[in-house]
Amino acid sequence: MATQAVVSESRSKMQKAVDVLQDDLKAFRGGRATGAIVEHIKVEYYGSSTPLKSLATISAPEADMLVIKPFDPASVKDIEKAIKSSDLSIAPIVEGKFIRLNIPPLSEERRKHLVQQAKQAGEQTKISIRNVRRDGNKSLEKQEKDKQITEDDLETAKKQIDDITKEFSDKVDSLVTHKANEIMKD
Repeated sequence: MATQAVVSESRSKMQKAVDVLQDDLKAFRGGRATGAIVEHIKVEYYGSSTPLKSLATISAPEADMLVIKPFDPASVKDIEKAIKSSDLSIAPIVEGKFIRLNIPPLSEERRKHLVQQAKQAGEQTKISIRNVRRDGNKSLEKQEKDKQITEDDLETAKKQIDDITKEFSDKVDSLVTHKANEIMKD
């Protein structure tokens, strides 16, 4: 595998790690209610575990309220049960064919806890990025040992991977800082 292929593959894997972090951070709510809080809740629907976002539309008509409208009105009870058994600590209110969730304001203590969780998620992502760097460097060193690339090619490619690692680590820091600011503001 050529050096550019290793560098490109490393970039792609690091981007995937950042994408997963962005998706995870959506579940951390700030001052406003957002559908991302509940969309990944698994609902037992006709014998299979299905994400809530596949079963209903989720809207936020007000800053402190979510409305969940199932595509199949018969699934209201299943969705209610899944929300009650989740770690949200929010009681769903069933109103006919839809479910309303009143999102309480966050306490200062809860906000700080959410910021800590966001920072931990960011740190896990950075670990993944560093693991990708390590694997890319090992692949390059093996190519150099097998005389597929020169020592100069090895050093150039390692420098490129280090630059990409820094770029994605900075991106993770930026995402976590933005989310922490969003959580802490009222």
